Amino acid sequence: MRRLFGTDGIRGVANIEPMTGEMAMKIGRAAAYIFKNKTGRHRIVIGKDTRLSGYMLESALTSGICSMGVDVLLIGPLPTPGIAFVTRALRADAGVVISASHNPYEDNGIKFFSEDGFKLPDELELEIEDLIFSGKIDSIRPTAKDMGKAFRINDAEGRYIEFAKNSIPKGMDFEGMKIVVDCANGAAYKVVPMMLRELGAEVIAIGVEPSGMNINDNCGSLHPGMVQGLVAEKKADIGIAYDGDADRAIFSDEKGNEVNGDQIMAMCAIENKKSGRLKNNTLVTTVMSNMGLDIAMKKAGINVIKTKVGDRYVLEEMLKNDCNIGGEQSGHIIFLDYNTTGDGIITTLQVLSLMNKTGKRLSEHASCMAVLPQVLLNVRVREKKDIAKLPNVSQVIKDCEKRLEDKGRVLVRYSGTEPVARVMIEGENESAIKKMAEEIVDSIRGEI
Repeated sequence: MRRLFGTDGIRGVANIEPMTGEMAMKIGRAAAYIFKNKTGRHRIVIGKDTRLSGYMLESALTSGICSMGVDVLLIGPLPTPGIAFVTRALRADAGVVISASHNPYEDNGIKFFSEDGFKLPDELELEIEDLIFSGKIDSIRPTAKDMGKAFRINDAEGRYIEFAKNSIPKGMDFEGMKIVVDCANGAAYKVVPMMLRELGAEVIAIGVEPSGMNINDNCGSLHPGMVQGLVAEKKADIGIAYDGDADRAIFSDEKGNEVNGDQIMAMCAIENKKSGRLKNNTLVTTVMSNMGLDIAMKKAGINVIKTKVGDRYVLEEMLKNDCNIGGEQSGHIIFLDYNTTGDGIITTLQVLSLMNKTGKRLSEHASCMAVLPQVLLNVRVREKKDIAKLPNVSQVIKDCEKRLEDKGRVLVRYSGTEPVARVMIEGENESAIKKMAEEIVDSIRGEI
């Protein structure tokens, strides 16, 4: 039974359990103990997004880690995938990300990367929980010279930018491209505009003035309309909207139309198949992906593996089946040839590189997949009861499935990071599936 970790680390309202300074210090102590698994001096990287509460949690984690005799390398605001890279590049024992991704600024979270840049397996997360709640490490307290130190790393942004640029062909630039970016007032606010300008693009940047309280606030990947409108207004070639920690990206084509993660995966999988770089001729995605993706992949002769929702499950299947492209409709895409986790910046460079190489616009590439009408509604819940044990909800779902026949599908699941039930329906008639989704939402409200 998990007490802290969800599908993407630990998350909650900052300064309320479990996102308190006191708990962060305990988490730091437990993690430091677990990662002291080799001889010599031990080091853990800590990076964050731009939330006000990041200062509090960073200090508490640092204190906990140093108290266990492990040094801390502070890199400040940097995209989550950048923290995974820096952890590997600095040969650290682990990396810590302080971020609540796409959540509002009052929330925050803590997640870990191992020394090889991958997110922790369930057993290590459970071990951290056990150490905290059992009190096993309370008596382990190094003293004198055995305590850790904290160091500020000042070149992390530049290191990550150069690393990301190495994912495109040597000598390629984006001279002559006009690009709109929305960095969500989050972790990408410096690195994305800087990198794209270094590569020769004309950049129109919004969401690059973080206050600590405006991350994801009517901007970023949850609100792509901002970018879509600017692309049309400025006659740009492409628009990209990131979430707060920049591990995902949603695009706008030159006409101002949204291009989501499913479409990006489709075009990249097809291009990689053509060039012989799609490993095992397989794409890994989740059950939330649009049926149009399955149809496009079947037409292209590409196999699809479906997982539960969550990038960790996508990654597990990618490693298990030796695949190099996988991801989610939300724009969280893993290009395993280049990074160990979802990376909105690497995704951006792969899309721009594809456009540069072919001379085609984004709308032309996105047309490889027809998106079936899809409705996604969220409803807050008091508790996450088993949907199958809620008779009224189950009956409404069955009724909707019967009405759809084999020309659509219903998926109802709980969020792994919020007290929310998500209702997704696909079908041929958008108004009909919206009505069905509302019926299911009403039934959920009535029971939980």
